[in-house]
Amino acid sequence: MHQTITLNPTALTKIRSINPLLVSYNIEFAEVTGGTFWKAYTPEQVAGTEPFLPGETVDSMMQVYPPVDLAEKNIRTLARALGPCYVRVSGTWSTTTYVDLKGETDGTPPAGYRAVLTQKQWDGVLDFVHAVGGKLLITVSNCEGDHSAHEPWPTDKAKELLDYSAAYGVPVNAVEFTNEPNGYNMTGTPKGYTQSDFGRDQDTFFRFIRENYPDITVVGPSACFDAIPGTKFEEVAHTELFRSYSTESLLAECKEKADIFSYHCYYGISQRGGKIVTPWTAEDALTEKYLASVETTLQYYMPLRDKYVPGGEMWVTEAGDAGCGGHTWACTCLEMIRTADEIGRFARLTDGILFHNTLASSTYGYLDHTTHLPRPSYWVVYLWKHLMGDTVYESGEPLREGVHLFAHSRKDGKPGYSYVAINNSPNESTTIHLPAAAAIYQLTGETPRSTTALLNGKPLTYEPDSEEPVLEGEHRKAGELELPPVSVTYLVF
Repeated sequence: MHQTITLNPTALTKIRSINPLLVSYNIEFAEVTGGTFWKAYTPEQVAGTEPFLPGETVDSMMQVYPPVDLAEKNIRTLARALGPCYVRVSGTWSTTTYVDLKGETDGTPPAGYRAVLTQKQWDGVLDFVHAVGGKLLITVSNCEGDHSAHEPWPTDKAKELLDYSAAYGVPVNAVEFTNEPNGYNMTGTPKGYTQSDFGRDQDTFFRFIRENYPDITVVGPSACFDAIPGTKFEEVAHTELFRSYSTESLLAECKEKADIFSYHCYYGISQRGGKIVTPWTAEDALTEKYLASVETTLQYYMPLRDKYVPGGEMWVTEAGDAGCGGHTWACTCLEMIRTADEIGRFARLTDGILFHNTLASSTYGYLDHTTHLPRPSYWVVYLWKHLMGDTVYESGEPLREGVHLFAHSRKDGKPGYSYVAINNSPNESTTIHLPAAAAIYQLTGETPRSTTALLNGKPLTYEPDSEEPVLEGEHRKAGELELPPVSVTYLVF
């Protein structure tokens, strides 16, 4: 049903001021060292013209990738355009990576590890973080190469990495202990690792950081795989593969409180895991139930934050459309709707940071894994970073199909307001009445499954090895503005 709404900026009421680093991202340890990550879809599967046959096991969903070149100009330039932000270097691969900054292993992982981090590779990470003006969050290893489940976690390799980074001039700003410790049977922790083992070791780690590196923020518990009612993970948590400890059972074993409460928010499991759990379909991707996943997950973890990290921010240290590397449409214009809606909802409800998984790997990366050129979701976050300020207002419009409206201050600090208006209807337009002149930045696609976004009707392209992109809005006078189906529109008054 076609709808018409009227904006009234003079009636906006303030909700909160938010962390200016709200929109941040993750770089997988597997990208840094090289290793296995989610298998790429074919162009036909991305377009929705070829069915995807899910894998029987996690290994069958993976392929081996070489290390990413973080000095490559495209990735540096386009990442810098999303700054300032936090860069999280983590992922499942981090749990079993041996830190070898002295060149002692000749690249061969010692027993109990599956990867080696060299000095050159870590220098590349630090150079990248410095070049993009970022802050650095890392996760340390916690595997059988470090210790057995019944032995305390050793601090030596974490100390080596933290001391080296500080001496290099790019200190680590925040740390998590173990990536996704809930998933004990697939994340690489020592065999037989229990909730009490985790509590013992995270306490050791947090005390070690506070005693030796008081300027570093401790973040935890990197929660995941909880059986959250109303989400796909209510089903996921009960499968054999994703069998997990509850976040509550882990935190109950911890005496040291984190500074920040961290959790992961995926909207489900991608088609790669379709034999493990029922995935969403492309037809679901615009629905209110699908889009509500970020809010449902946040509301689930808020009471745990209040109990175990009272007063702390909430950091989603992995955010994305689907676990197992993203849906087939994650690199298309259809994903622009979820991306904008996720940021808008999160900022409206709490203060913290969303770390998108990932910057440039698998289907859900902001940048293409091979070319490092922008995908449609990149332009959504680029415009958010450049237009939406850190003061959040109540938009006055309830969320409903065709109208997801979020209001903020202007990013440039000038008097006025910035809105993002999302039309998630698959076939009906929405009309907005503009009370005054505004700059309009409207993102659409030729089709929802197109991999090229349009800005005000013109293809958004980025020439390889060029300078930072600059997007110009279209000046519109007061009057009527149409929001096409499947569109994201920024309006600056």
